[in-house]
Amino acid sequence: HIDKFLEYQNKADRIITANTLVEKRLLNWGVEKNKVVKIPIGIDVDTFHRKDEKAKLDIRKILKIPNDVNVIGSFQKDGNGWGKGLTPKLIKGPDIFLSVVEKLAKQVAVHVLLTGPARGYVMNGLRRIGVPFTHRYPKSVKELASLYNALDLYMITSREEGGPKGLLEGMASGVPVVSTNVGMASDLLVDNTSGGVVPVDNVEQLVIKAGQIIRMEKQQKETLIRNARENVLKCDWKVVARNHWENVYLPLLEAIESK
Repeated sequence: HIDKFLEYQNKADRIITANTLVEKRLLNWGVEKNKVVKIPIGIDVDTFHRKDEKAKLDIRKILKIPNDVNVIGSFQKDGNGWGKGLTPKLIKGPDIFLSVVEKLAKQVAVHVLLTGPARGYVMNGLRRIGVPFTHRYPKSVKELASLYNALDLYMITSREEGGPKGLLEGMASGVPVVSTNVGMASDLLVDNTSGGVVPVDNVEQLVIKAGQIIRMEKQQKETLIRNARENVLKCDWKVVARNHWENVYLPLLEAIESK
């Protein structure tokens, strides 16, 4: 698909990418610099926001998750197809996720919260390694947003991403995020300041980073959460929409009118 894209790139007036990693690839592939526009994926920061401790306890009670465990979230589809997802979609790193959780569970009490379709591979893996989990398929964005408030950590172990949306949603919801260096991670997360970023496929570093954040002193963790929320505000839909208008559509309309 990359070859096909490059073959037809001259037919595009603008090429939009969500992150710096892909922006650099496009330029290295020979795409004209003046065509490339970097605009992040958008998020509703009013829907995804941090709630108080009572809300956290309430959602855990509904989910029947104990309060004395560290809840790790993984809310993205990582199995092939739209059925049970028993075979892994390796680009999403479900095998890495299981390796990290297995090692982390030997250090601290862990409970995994999963959402979405095709999670069978991960669920079977969690059963195999003996790590308790809860799976929900939220029926609305509001319900999804509430699930973030049950988390102590959100983890992204992908080998390739455009966003992912979970990165933005976790940061906006006051959940510390540890991610491989994919998609928008390095654009939004400052390692040890607003989250954790580690190289792709590095299980040991993911375990170390997750453990460090879980064990952080309360004040330090609060600072990290606050920094993450501030960083992700640039992805609010109002900002993203304005970027599309000012940097894509308005210049093209002006060019048409000038002809």
